[in-house]
Amino acid sequence: MTEPLLQFFEYKHLPPHLQTTSQIFHDLAHDLCTILPDNPEREMGMRKLLEAKDCFVRSTLWKEPAP
Repeated sequence: MTEPLLQFFEYKHLPPHLQTTSQIFHDLAHDLCTILPDNPEREMGMRKLLEAKDCFVRSTLWKEPAP
């Protein structure tokens, strides 16, 4: 499998409380690269999945602003 973006879905280097969310996207990204043909649309989908992963991991870190 040659999808350079998969490197950004690694999660084991993260603290445990972030690994849970990130692992979901790691597994999905690897599954999608296995079942879908390599083409520009898959690459765009992977980029959007990476963007979504980053948002969801950041949501784990979210702190409400002080009033």
